Amino acid sequence: MQANIQIDDTDARIISALSTDGRRSYADVGAEVGLSTAAVHERVKKLLDKNVIQRFSISVAPDAVGLGFTAFVAIRNDGGAHCRDISPRLQAMPEIEELHSVAGEYDFLAKVRTTHARALEDLIYQIKAIEGVARTTSTVVLNTEFEDRPLNPACIRPGG
Repeated sequence: MQANIQIDDTDARIISALSTDGRRSYADVGAEVGLSTAAVHERVKKLLDKNVIQRFSISVAPDAVGLGFTAFVAIRNDGGAHCRDISPRLQAMPEIEELHSVAGEYDFLAKVRTTHARALEDLIYQIKAIEGVARTTSTVVLNTEFEDRPLNPACIRPGG
C-alpha cells in the first residue's frame, strides 16, 4: 500500500466519473471535467501507475446469475491459528465475495452470495471445518438498498 499519493480535485473528478462507468470514453470524461482527451488519458495512466485506480471491472446483477441470497458471515478464530493462516482458506471459497479483517468480537467479516439458504448453510459448515475457526454468526440480507456506489468526488481527499 502506497502512502502520500498526491491527487488533485481534477483527479478526484476523473476517478468519480470512471467509478460510475469505467467504459466511458476519455473524451466524455474530459468534457465532464474540463480537460482534453489526451490530458484525461495521461492522468488515468498516472493513476493506474500509482495504483490509485487498481482495475476496471464490470458489475453483474447477482439475481440474474442465480445468486439471489446474500449474507454477511462474521468469523472468529479460536486463538490457536493466526488469521493469516485462515484467510487463504476463506479466499478459496467462491461464494465469499468480500473478506475483511476486522477489530472487535470477530476476526473476519465475509460478504457471501449463494443460490439459497441451504447453500449458505453448506458454506457455513465448510467455514467451521477450517482449522482455527471457532465460530460464525450470520446475518441474512432481506433487501439491498444500494451497493457498489460510485465514488463521490466530495469524498475523495485531494492531496492524499
